[in-house]
Amino acid sequence: MTGGEVAGILVAVFWAILVSFLAVVLVRLAQTLRATTRLVADVTEQAVPLLADASATVRSAQTQLDRVDAIASDVQEVTSNASALSTTVASTFGGPLVKVAAFGYGVRRALSRDKTERPAERQRSRRTVIVGRTVPKARGGRNRKG
Repeated sequence: MTGGEVAGILVAVFWAILVSFLAVVLVRLAQTLRATTRLVADVTEQAVPLLADASATVRSAQTQLDRVDAIASDVQEVTSNASALSTTVASTFGGPLVKVAAFGYGVRRALSRDKTERPAERQRSRRTVIVGRTVPKARGGRNRKG
């Protein structure tokens, strides 16, 4: 065997190995493509019903939102009516009721003070406190002797 024949055999063996390797790669690539095609088909089969369900859910949510919007506007109207009613009641009855309550408190206080106070306590209540000292009232009042 000559050098040319050995080189030819080496090239043929290398070429056979390269073709075998490429054949294995192509077979694996074909399997991957088939699996991908099946996966896409399965996803498509499952996605169509899911999209239909999602669409129905969105429509239902829109209906519920419309109802909530209507309820919120009704609540807002009721709130404004209650506020107006409260203002009307407060302005109509508030002033006179406060005056009646104040008058009743004053009468009760006056009646309880007359019954429970002694003359000495009355005298002390007429005095004025200035910086920690008690000073009698100015002369010329009801307690004037003379």
